[in-house]
Amino acid sequence: MLLYLHIPFCHRICPYCSFYKHTPGATSIGSFIDALTEEAKQRLIEKPRTIYLGGGTPSMLSPSHLSRLFTALHEKIDFSKLDEVTLEANPATFDAAKAKLFRELGVTRVSLGIQSFAPHILEILGREHTVAQASESISILREAGIPSINIDLMFSIPGQSKADWEETLQHTIALKPDHISAYNLTYEEDTVFFESLRRGEMRENEDHDAEFFHLADELLEAAGFDHYETSNYAKPAHHSSHNQGYWRGEDYLGLGPSAVSTIDSVRSKNIPDTARYVTQVQSIGHALHESESLDAEARRLERIALGLRTKDGILISLLSPDALARAGHLANEGLLHFSNDRITLIHRGRALVDPIASELI
Repeated sequence: MLLYLHIPFCHRICPYCSFYKHTPGATSIGSFIDALTEEAKQRLIEKPRTIYLGGGTPSMLSPSHLSRLFTALHEKIDFSKLDEVTLEANPATFDAAKAKLFRELGVTRVSLGIQSFAPHILEILGREHTVAQASESISILREAGIPSINIDLMFSIPGQSKADWEETLQHTIALKPDHISAYNLTYEEDTVFFESLRRGEMRENEDHDAEFFHLADELLEAAGFDHYETSNYAKPAHHSSHNQGYWRGEDYLGLGPSAVSTIDSVRSKNIPDTARYVTQVQSIGHALHESESLDAEARRLERIALGLRTKDGILISLLSPDALARAGHLANEGLLHFSNDRITLIHRGRALVDPIASELI
């Protein structure tokens, strides 16, 4: 089982982000930490094999709040038996002392939300860190002894040229991270960018997206990164064990406001409101808001959609006869490959994972 903890706090709200988040405001972070640790005590029954702290910005928690949270987790979990403990971080929210604390608390992997090394793109994205801070954050984490470092990047951003993207990729490679996530910007509802798209101020361009995707694929693979999932590249032994669990369909427990869980084919979601989350956990020990049972067909469709994103692909047996016939046509077009009992996307097909998945489900 995988364990995810959602930390909803951010210093500022990025215009592209659709995850549940907010500035601290009048919210007591101490009360939130108390509620999160109580929810863990009540709901964490099975021992997880990975822990992932996402957000929001987990790294903006104070040293005392981080220590309180991790102390409670250590009481429930033997960290020496975990495959991976990931903490998402913004370069502007930690220094050498705090990075050292991350490691002392048991963090083995830090995922840096950098997105770009072009100043004008950082401004468009509303990021609070500078290029210098982003670059320095890598050496700070290395000196603190963090075993694995990921850099999150984004492409097809309004105002981003192909030269901007190539420069960001080359800068990233020069910093020698262990893992790189390169995401195509998507326009999600309830974001500033989506409203700009709806008003016609921003535009999507699939050809542009594909060009940027293939440039990342070319440069990162040439630099020794394994392109093991649509948006993810890793050096040997640095693949994200937690995210691989999601793509394989493993059970996961989500704690914190808005966090989603899937346990024994039951998918549930916590209430997406931090104040109400705290009150409900204090009252009844959990903050479950909604749930549904996933039947075998729903799980099959998810296995196809997620599995096609990975270089391991999917089992042929997951496809219906009609879908298998469509897969044959896609293979003739050079978009996917049949090998023994599996199907994997190849060449141009890797950039078309979503429409191909729609064809096959």
